[in-house]
Amino acid sequence: MSDLKTATWRLIKSAPAKGAWNMAVDEAILESAGAGLALPTLRLYAWEPACISLGYAQDFSEIDLEILRAKGWDIVRRTTGGRAILHTDELTYSVTAPETEPRLAGGILASYQRLSSAILTALETMELAVQAMPRELVEKGPQTQPVCFEIPSNYEITINGKKLVGSAQARKKGGVLQHGTLPLSGDLRRITEVLKFENQAARTRAGERLLGRASTVETALGRAVSWAQAAEAFETGFAATLNLKLEPGKLTDRELSRAEELAEIKYGKLDWTENR
Repeated sequence: MSDLKTATWRLIKSAPAKGAWNMAVDEAILESAGAGLALPTLRLYAWEPACISLGYAQDFSEIDLEILRAKGWDIVRRTTGGRAILHTDELTYSVTAPETEPRLAGGILASYQRLSSAILTALETMELAVQAMPRELVEKGPQTQPVCFEIPSNYEITINGKKLVGSAQARKKGGVLQHGTLPLSGDLRRITEVLKFENQAARTRAGERLLGRASTVETALGRAVSWAQAAEAFETGFAATLNLKLEPGKLTDRELSRAEELAEIKYGKLDWTENR
């Protein structure tokens, strides 16, 4: 990425928050960055409580809401595409910038590849032997599967042939939002507990299939990595690979107000979550 001139981006490290708030903040920053009211932003965050996020077009009926509520898990619908993700024991990143930012130019695939390069560097800093391969070179899972981590997409990150980072991108309001998740630890099969299956045998098969196609950092390394360590690696990877000066910052008053509004009228509403 040596052809990229040095640029200053804002770095925000957010405290763990509910799903509706996390998605509202990402969209508020997208609007702000797209309008040129804020610097391009790398945001690193986590979720509390554990939360299922659905892709924009995913069918809500795939979720067993009664079991989800019994577990005390949250649920939200993303503004980006893809399939269901269980957000817990992970680092989540989001990149928001105007469409004119050179690192996000050239459409979804080109920008995806650039950002994947930065994530690759971050993970290599964590001593992970990762790859980002074009879709045709990775095993294609069935498109009907409800779980995001069963199906690597173009230039998503894999390790030993298993998906490690799941990402999705949206372009609107003059801006670009890409967010994604790096599972740090835990049993990836937990997500199947709140998905609907015809019987327990089908649920068990789905869980085993998921373990065969996805991994966590702890599983890949054989040791635990903290959120803070992963966040530091992402800072290093993005700064070095994309020729960035990352300037620690926080939400502007405008972004904070807009995030509060979006959490109340959109992401926190079951009508949005169930029906879009």
